[in-house]
Amino acid sequence: MKIAFIVTEFPSLSQTFILNQITGLLDRGHDVTIYARIRKNQPVIHADVEKYHLLDRTFYYGNSYQAMSANKFLSRVKTMGLVITHFHKKPMLLLKVLYVLKFAKKATSPCSLYEIAVLLSRDIHSYDIVHCHFGPNGNLGALLKDLGVIEGKCITVFHGYDISTYINEKGDNVYDFLFEAGDFFLPISERWKEKLIKLGCEKQRIAVHKMGVDTNRFSFTARKPREDGKVHMLTVARLVEKKGVQYGIQAVAKVLEKYPHVEYKIAGDGPLRSELKNLIEALNINGHVKLLGWKRQEEIVELMRNADILLAPSVTSKDGDQEGIPVVLMEALSQGLPVLSTQHSGIPELVQDGEFGFLVPERDVNALAEKLEYFIEHPEIWPEMGRAGRDYVAKYHDINRLNDQLVNLYQRLLDGGLP
Repeated sequence: MKIAFIVTEFPSLSQTFILNQITGLLDRGHDVTIYARIRKNQPVIHADVEKYHLLDRTFYYGNSYQAMSANKFLSRVKTMGLVITHFHKKPMLLLKVLYVLKFAKKATSPCSLYEIAVLLSRDIHSYDIVHCHFGPNGNLGALLKDLGVIEGKCITVFHGYDISTYINEKGDNVYDFLFEAGDFFLPISERWKEKLIKLGCEKQRIAVHKMGVDTNRFSFTARKPREDGKVHMLTVARLVEKKGVQYGIQAVAKVLEKYPHVEYKIAGDGPLRSELKNLIEALNINGHVKLLGWKRQEEIVELMRNADILLAPSVTSKDGDQEGIPVVLMEALSQGLPVLSTQHSGIPELVQDGEFGFLVPERDVNALAEKLEYFIEHPEIWPEMGRAGRDYVAKYHDINRLNDQLVNLYQRLLDGGLP
């Protein structure tokens, strides 16, 4: 099959779930092209990006716009220049641009008119599947299909912000065009499936397709107390509000009052780094809590291997942004790490409270500290919880099984077996 992925940025260190799908499809012999709005300069890059030569498969349609986005006049001039340049070989290009001007609001495309014009100026590409990650990119994919720029069955995956914050900002009708023009919809949790139905999406065109990890890459290790008595806690997250890292830091500070042998490492970066650094200093726990910055996937695996407990204190941000089901929880469970997280979004669909981790209310520092202390005081539960978590992820979140299911869904859609 020929498959087009439409994403916002690629590669992205925080979106290994997209990378795992792409590489899985390539391993199965399918031809994948990636359409990404931007390529950010990141300090590290996932090894699979180089291994599979994925940048050679990626077309960036928005990078040139970023440099001139502050100058609306310049962007309009560039847009018309693009239209004029291609008009002689594509007379319909101008009409399509005018179509976007008149009707794009119903599609609420996340792109500028210039970026859409860049896509319109390309030769029409015929695909079997147009796979869009996140709702706004689904809007774009549906619009491009409606314009005849891209051909193929349009599938949209809904993750988190696109079904929470984005709707709060744009309104409940933001996906009306997508629900009409798109072919199939894949929320990553039952919670988001119910949300899509409430928004007006036809139930028969929805199937929950969970994100997953390659469990073959993660070896199980039964956790047990260390000879030096230290307990190593770990968080892996972008440093943004919905990850709730500040509550993890505050909880660890409380635990340290009773158990000074705790060490807490936070791998990741983001806009809240300075704020979190100041919080660590204000709590005077610099010697116990470390901000590590971005790490390669291989380094994350090693950090998890050396940890005793994974802490993921996710919260609903002030603007309504929510998680889907964090893949980092699946990675941790695959290695036998007990986890402590929150009753947030789709997380309870993964973490069975009391079986291979604990869940507490969002922003409840005392509850987080209480469960961390319980973990410390009862290390005998670590191996049992770790094994239960590994078995659960292998059964329900193994990326190889999920990618097989995805290919099967593609084929059924192409064969007319799905609405």
